Amino acid sequence: MNTKHRGDIAEQAATLEGLKRGWGVLRPFGDNLPYDLVFDVDGRFIKVQVKYGWLDAPSQNYVVDNRRTKTNRRQMVREVYRLSDFDFALVYLLEKNIFYVYPVNVFISFGSEIHMVETDKRQRRPRSAAYRDAWNLIAQGASQEEISVRTPVKLGEAVSRVIPNQALSAMPMGTV
Repeated sequence: MNTKHRGDIAEQAATLEGLKRGWGVLRPFGDNLPYDLVFDVDGRFIKVQVKYGWLDAPSQNYVVDNRRTKTNRRQMVREVYRLSDFDFALVYLLEKNIFYVYPVNVFISFGSEIHMVETDKRQRRPRSAAYRDAWNLIAQGASQEEISVRTPVKLGEAVSRVIPNQALSAMPMGTV
């Protein structure tokens, strides 16, 4: 299974999870945006980046790269994500059928990789443990979103130029 196939599986699992929670799910067209899905949570749009976490056999940790990967025929370029790229990152662990739900600021604060420990082999809980199946963070994030208020504007009022079909409709009958 290649990385594109794994990513598709993770996106489908995230879509299903969002729908189970009663959220609308929007899918952007193409792969050129820094997010994969948009959840409509109570009328608020939450941009989501979806990642597939793989099992690192020697450490028995699940791992995900928290950088954007762009490839062409000759090279692979990795870039860090920015705060404005998405609202939450979802890391899907197929074998466990669970998600880690990271706010963007937490996701990008890790180094180049995030390790998720799914065994009780450590004395101390890893930092990532707080985000295991933390779907409530998305609901809370949606309720705390700032509401942008827009003042209604009449057609043609917001621009300084006259649109031809508006000029004709504004003229009294019989003057054209």
